[in-house]
Amino acid sequence: MIFAVIAARVYQKIFDMKKIALFASGNGSNAENIITYFSEKNNVEVALILTNNANAYVVERAKNHHIPCLVFPSKELKETDFVLDKLCEYHIDFIVLAGFLLMIPKKIIDRYPGKII
Repeated sequence: MIFAVIAARVYQKIFDMKKIALFASGNGSNAENIITYFSEKNNVEVALILTNNANAYVVERAKNHHIPCLVFPSKELKETDFVLDKLCEYHIDFIVLAGFLLMIPKKIIDRYPGKII
């Protein structure tokens, strides 16, 4: 496991690959447009989709594009480091709020200054 993490970081540094996490709460049409746009880029990857709504269609869109999708209760976002830990685990560089309906906690904003759209 540690080798895979190191190899991923080396690959990312060599090719200057930037990883994006998309936060969405609903249908995911914005998320899908972003996924489609970046699928043709060599230096940007939509690496993770996060949602607080297990019934949101964005979950299906993530599956269709073979992108990991993390569904979490609102409480996990506000009261724990669960979401922040997952962003770090996936080596996320930027966060895009694509129809996400919850407020982003300060701890995530502090970890990604100027990197949340």
